[in-house]
Order: sequence, then C-alpha cells, then structure tokens
Amino acid sequence: MSRSFRLTRRAESSLIEIARWTIKTFGLRQAELYEAELLNRCESILKGEAHSRSCADLVDGVKDLRFIRAGEHFLVFLDRSDEIIIVDILHSRSDLPRHVASLSAMKFENC
Repeated sequence: MSRSFRLTRRAESSLIEIARWTIKTFGLRQAELYEAELLNRCESILKGEAHSRSCADLVDGVKDLRFIRAGEHFLVFLDRSDEIIIVDILHSRSDLPRHVASLSAMKFENC
C-alpha cells in the first residue's frame, strides 16, 4: 500500500477560509494558485522532500506534531508510517506555539 496525505476536517476548514479570503482580496486565479501551492507542499512532505521541524521546538511535551512553512502559512502535521495527516493550516502571523499547544491535546485518527 502506498503512503498518502489527508487533511483533517479542521485543516479542510482552514483551507476553505484561506481560499475565501484570497478570492476576496486577490481574486479567484490567485486563490487557485495558492491552494495548489499549499497542496504541493503537502506532496513534498509526503515524498520526504521538505524539511520540517518538530513542534517540540515550540512547546514542551509535544511529541508527534511537526510544522513547515508553506507560503504565508504553516502546515501542522503528523508524520505516520502509512500517511501524513495535515492537522491544521495556520497563518504565519498566528501565535503558533499557542495553537500547537491546543492541537497537541486532540486526537486525529478519525478526523
């Protein structure tokens, strides 16, 4: 079985909000390009071509979550043996440690 990536409902919701804001601010074409950029970054994580960092660098006690910059956002994800789970997509100006701390308490297997 080949490995894949998936977005949690939370990450899907974030992606939709990013698209809405981008359409409103920059237009449909830019929103499509930016969504493709974010999803391509997910693919590069899956292929092992992207350098990510452990969220433990931001918040003590967070073991499994990782993050990586993608455009003006951070992809927060779990790197499992069978799949990459994109947990959330956060703006680069957000309080990343605070969001990571709240995400670390969640279960993502069935999201």
